[in-house]
Amino acid sequence: MCGIIGYVGQREAQGILLSGLKRLEYRGYDSSGMATLLPNKNTLSIRKSPGKISALEKILHNKPLAGTLGIAHTRWATHGAPNQANAHPHDDCKGELVIVHNGIIENYEALKSDLIKEGHHFKSQTDTEVIAHLIEKFYKDVPLEEAVMKCLKLLSGSFAIGVIAKREPGKLIGARSGSPLIVGVGKNENFLASDTPAILDATKDIIFLDENEVAILTNNNVRITDLNGAIIPKKSVRINWDIAQAEKSGYKHFMLKEINEQPKIIDNLIGRRIRKDSNDIVFEEQNIPEEKLKSIKNISIVACGTAYHAGMVGKYILESVCAIPTSIDVSSEFRYRRLLIDRDTLVIAISQSGETADTLAGVRQARKQGVAVLSICNVLGSTLTRESDGVIYTHAGPEIGVASTKAYTAQLIALYLFAFYLAKIRNILPQEEIRKYLNELRRVPKMQEEILKGQDAIGSLARRHSHFGSFLFLGRNVNYPSALEGALKLKEISYIPAEGYAAGEMKHGPIALIDEYRAVVCIAVESKIYEKMSSNIQEIHSRKGKIIAIASVGDKKIKELTKEVIYVPHVDEFFSPLICALPLQLLAYHVAVKRGCDVDQPRNLAKSVTVE
Repeated sequence: MCGIIGYVGQREAQGILLSGLKRLEYRGYDSSGMATLLPNKNTLSIRKSPGKISALEKILHNKPLAGTLGIAHTRWATHGAPNQANAHPHDDCKGELVIVHNGIIENYEALKSDLIKEGHHFKSQTDTEVIAHLIEKFYKDVPLEEAVMKCLKLLSGSFAIGVIAKREPGKLIGARSGSPLIVGVGKNENFLASDTPAILDATKDIIFLDENEVAILTNNNVRITDLNGAIIPKKSVRINWDIAQAEKSGYKHFMLKEINEQPKIIDNLIGRRIRKDSNDIVFEEQNIPEEKLKSIKNISIVACGTAYHAGMVGKYILESVCAIPTSIDVSSEFRYRRLLIDRDTLVIAISQSGETADTLAGVRQARKQGVAVLSICNVLGSTLTRESDGVIYTHAGPEIGVASTKAYTAQLIALYLFAFYLAKIRNILPQEEIRKYLNELRRVPKMQEEILKGQDAIGSLARRHSHFGSFLFLGRNVNYPSALEGALKLKEISYIPAEGYAAGEMKHGPIALIDEYRAVVCIAVESKIYEKMSSNIQEIHSRKGKIIAIASVGDKKIKELTKEVIYVPHVDEFFSPLICALPLQLLAYHVAVKRGCDVDQPRNLAKSVTVE
């Protein structure tokens, strides 16, 4: 969950590395560091600091680093506290080489013990430093890449690394196993990075490294090999993201920008996926044959965090539209239980980054059992997309805010469209009914725009309730997952304890918590279970709970129960999660801002969870 960037070329490395680090800070912000090599003086220099990248930037301003070769790192701590000693890069005993690392080395204690016996001296509590000393051990009369390969064969766990050494001042080595790493191909310069936004301002030509691959970079050459040194021919892929998509564009926070991008993203997705002339749904990378999809008897969705909540909505959608039994698992549980899946099952894996460790592990287990895997993902060329039988890209652009917003609604769109596609090829729904659904779906971006026009009022409401010590979020049917997602957003960025519950379950425990000190967010849009939801709100009202309602425009009854109402446009209940997501996101955002929290980089969290 850390960020890596490396550079070899003809320009000064410091500015390039620092710019890339800032775009990777969503991957970790406990500490950061940089190392560069000045070849004419054979000087390898390191600067690092605990805290955010701004602290490192101040150090570099006072003591700049020179050189056209370098590596840098922003850390999300796993082993060792986020302090100066544990910040990356780490060097070997003699200061001849330095390394940055993302991942976890599971056998580091045994390796460290052996290295200490051999006379190696350690300066940190990290698992990463073991890699530096192992490379040192093998780096005798062989090229740097060969020493790296020998080292990597001894490691258990997950890693992406970048390495430079004094002895070979024009060479940058990268390698990955279980953690993401890409190569950026430039003109007379080349790059390593954990994620595409880090290098988008320099190049859009990307090579995605696969498992157990090593990249040997010089300023004018890129060579990819396996761990035995055998050449692996690979071509670069052109990325269409614009660097402006990875910047704030005048918004105070990335999260606010990404909330406001949702209508445009969804409109683009609908236009991209649905042919106007025929209403056919098109998935360019969905390579699972129609005959296979026609034969599946059940679906198993696997995801984590916000993607899991999208999957919960997906379960409602797929069972309603396609009449296919659908289960949903948290990835970290799916991978460890006995999987009762077979060749008649379709696994749908959902991940914004495509690098989520638990989801990848679950997918690999499913494929071992001969099950077809369809991934819903935002990142072109990510590990998940390469290991799946079919892919539906969400095309949401880079999402920098740690708390997912636009990726969530884009995942929902992918699930809705896949359900309609599946219903058509399996002859579950007549074409006319699918057409009506699609026409309603086309209205969603305009409805979202209407909500965003009223975001100042939502902000005022949020600030009035920012003092509450805890929140309860209630929803029913297809908006039960919306309640879970609303609670997750609030606790992620404001640190207020929040729970999401199915409203019908309130009397089975949570009602004991309701008093004048707890705010209760009730999703009560127009639906077939509105009267049931209204009854639940009555129960809260009678116990003096502070109710915030999300209701459909024109609902007068709700005003009898609370003055705090966020009105949303009328929409078919089936699509209401796409509408309810925005006020819930804005509520969390404005509460967190009022409390002085860092909404883009909440404490203890990182964007891409690449470790278990």
